[in-house]
Amino acid sequence: MEMDRTELADFLRRSRERLRPQEVGLPAGPRRRTPGLRREEVSQLAGMSADYYMRLEQARSPQPSVQLLGALARALRLTADERDHLYLLAGHRPPAGPFAGEHVRPSLLYLLDRLHETPAQIIGDLGDLLAQNALAQALFGCVCTVEEPDRNIVWRWFTNPFVRSAYPEEEHEHYSRLHVAHLRAAAARRGNDAAASALVERLHGASEEFTRLWERHEVAVHRSSRMKVLHPEVGAIEFDTEALLTPAEDQRVFVFTPPPGTASIEALELLRVIGPETAHRSHA
Repeated sequence: MEMDRTELADFLRRSRERLRPQEVGLPAGPRRRTPGLRREEVSQLAGMSADYYMRLEQARSPQPSVQLLGALARALRLTADERDHLYLLAGHRPPAGPFAGEHVRPSLLYLLDRLHETPAQIIGDLGDLLAQNALAQALFGCVCTVEEPDRNIVWRWFTNPFVRSAYPEEEHEHYSRLHVAHLRAAAARRGNDAAASALVERLHGASEEFTRLWERHEVAVHRSSRMKVLHPEVGAIEFDTEALLTPAEDQRVFVFTPPPGTASIEALELLRVIGPETAHRSHA
């Protein structure tokens, strides 16, 4: 990413001029001619030299570090969106947004309930199934549920052979590599935090296959794919899978749609009639 010195200088100057001294605990003063804060005040609040900050506003500075940008964002009381804009203008990728954890926004749950004709799930970045609509439960409920012991899809895939029976055997290696590559990317985004490290450690202890694939250091974020599910009542159903981003960095909405003009459309219609209870009984 390249630094846009001109736009960065303009954004810093206008952000400084919009901020009133009393908003950062400084006296307004009777002789203040500069609108907002003075340059030296911003540099003091950010813990940097006044000369370097002046060069930033004059579009003639070297690229600032992410640590300095974070200090400037705090000094200028920037919102999260303004902070991200600052990082991008300086040629850096913005920091990750806040994690939602296991909390699913009510608006997303409402969206799932409205998707009557399409299976949809909300899945955390580490593979936890957080919520799903009725049709997804009918399709996948026998494999993975939102209940705490069974909710992590990656853990279930590598520790419960029954899970793989829902997918064609010739595709098992593909899904194994996909799960590991996605988890590797998620763990890195999190900075290998406690949750990611604990899951990876558990998987190393439980699955030699996982360890073998983890050592390959493949990385791939699951965004879209074509998949086939072997349902015990309606047979094979093909889906195009799309991952929709949510406001939280660690959650995505996955929507499963049958390809147009295929027999999977009729199979999904039949599944809607059968409902989730039959699927559960078939795999009890």
